Amino acid sequence: MERLKNIARNTSPVRFFLRNRNGDICLGECGDMLNRARMAFQDGRTTSEKFRLAQLDALIRLVFEHESDLADALGRDLHKPRFETVVSELILVKNEALYAVKNLHKWMEPQHVDRNLSTALDACMVVNEPLGTVLILGSWSSPVQLCLVPLVGAIAAGNCAIIVPSEHCTYTAELLHRLLPSYLDNECYHIALATEKESIEIVDLKFDHVFFSGCREEGTKVCQAAARHLTPVTLILSGKNPCYVDRECDINITARRIAWARFHNSGQNTASPDYVLCHAQVKEPLLWALRDALVEFYGSDARESESYGRLVSMENFTRVRDLLWRSGKVLIGGQVNEAERFVAPTILTDVSERDPVMRHEYSGPILPVLTVENVDEAISFINNRDKPLCVYVYSSSTKVISRLMKETTSGSFCSNDSVLQSLMPCLPFGGVGQSGMGSYHGRYSFDTFSHKKSCLLRATRVECLTYLRYPPYDDRNLSLMTWASTLTQKSQGWCHIL
Repeated sequence: MERLKNIARNTSPVRFFLRNRNGDICLGECGDMLNRARMAFQDGRTTSEKFRLAQLDALIRLVFEHESDLADALGRDLHKPRFETVVSELILVKNEALYAVKNLHKWMEPQHVDRNLSTALDACMVVNEPLGTVLILGSWSSPVQLCLVPLVGAIAAGNCAIIVPSEHCTYTAELLHRLLPSYLDNECYHIALATEKESIEIVDLKFDHVFFSGCREEGTKVCQAAARHLTPVTLILSGKNPCYVDRECDINITARRIAWARFHNSGQNTASPDYVLCHAQVKEPLLWALRDALVEFYGSDARESESYGRLVSMENFTRVRDLLWRSGKVLIGGQVNEAERFVAPTILTDVSERDPVMRHEYSGPILPVLTVENVDEAISFINNRDKPLCVYVYSSSTKVISRLMKETTSGSFCSNDSVLQSLMPCLPFGGVGQSGMGSYHGRYSFDTFSHKKSCLLRATRVECLTYLRYPPYDDRNLSLMTWASTLTQKSQGWCHIL
């Protein structure tokens, strides 16, 4: 880690190349990438299963062969420990790609559907078509996996893609910009390095789909730019993820799992719990257990710990620091160091619903703890706010867990742990309402980047039923159609035969 610190001090950040001589964005260069990708797609280069498998295998090799390079880059950008990089970024990309390779043939097959009486001799199916050329806008919270995991889905579905990594993680962005062309097809897959403002202009170039992960403010701009061309979007947005701690739970295990999830990557994770709701009688034991967990994880001074990261930018540091100073009472942590963009793991108490930390979106190592009288109040508290990306509950009562799962709405739900549901290829991950739209991971990424085309293949030789629909209409034909429809409804649950 000391070597990384020296590199970071002696190396200036990379410059983003998507600019002309006046310093303005050179959309022509990105437009050229888009045109090349479109031509490659129109030529059918991405259509075959063989091509898709080869590109997925190449992506797996990239991650395997450059694990150290990626860990070093994330160390420079986020002071991210190698352990966190491997577990939360690289393993996730590998698993997604391997899962796609294993299941791709099955995903690509048409899905045959049940037929009714009028289509009994026809072939009815849903065909998965690639959308075309898609845009993937990555986030700085997980700059590798939030670029490459969606890319896995785009490749598996047979699309071409342009990837725009976050400008805040400059070393990681430059590394991906250098590595991807050495592994993936240079006509189908491109990386454009651009600022957040420029990324919105890139959206306006008209893609077949846009995938964005990040904050709501930027997500809204992406959605507005995409709407000008009716471009479909997938938005994975941050928000306020509640965590309810019941009276019936193992306090020590609960504290360790919450602390790991909240302060992993210095709190910069859209899936981590943003605040805790707990019963008054468990508040003190929980706070003590959280303090013990933080000391165990990061020592008495997290600034000296090689297992604790830094905030990605001075802008984010200032935002988190100001919210920290204007909200509640600091029970644990609270130390900041502007030169290092360091904010200590912090637990806040005496927090009210009106405090800035509860009203504003942020990404940092602050965990407010609020009290509620019972599970009903916790559910009401959650439901009176925007629908979150994740809801968490810690309880040994299956009844309490069931109530939280059924009576709240969120993009995902997890009991007695946090974040893990967002790392599984077999589960969809995405938001609802203000926390986003659409989902990805595994088959759900394939579906996100595919068009489901309904197809009915029939011949002209059978007219024994279809003639009933033709004019001139009469009551006899209507009775026969109604009779046939009723039989079909009783036997298969359908109402129509046309």
